[in-house]
Amino acid sequence: MNKERRLQITRLRRKQRTRARISGTAERPRLSVARSLRAFYAQLINDESGKTLAAVHSREVKDGKHTKTEIALRVGKTLAEKAMKQGITVAVFDKGAYRYHGRVKACVEGARVSGLKI
Repeated sequence: MNKERRLQITRLRRKQRTRARISGTAERPRLSVARSLRAFYAQLINDESGKTLAAVHSREVKDGKHTKTEIALRVGKTLAEKAMKQGITVAVFDKGAYRYHGRVKACVEGARVSGLKI
């Protein structure tokens, strides 16, 4: 097995470990994050019905030059504002296969600052 495939399998296992413990409901949706080298995504998901309640992409909040961490912070704030408009005040955080560090942490802190309880 080559190194790239082994890393994919390791990342998938980390993600599955996290998802085994976390599930979103209509009252308390799951805040899921995804990141790539260029973009950052966050969404609120109701796992009972399999629906996405709110989603934000880094392109929606990007204007001018900002660091990736600042953009992730703004993504979290924007997602929390969308959730508040729908009456969602509480969410459970799903970090996926990522460490709670850097852009992932900034997104959650942005959501907390805007009033979403995680």
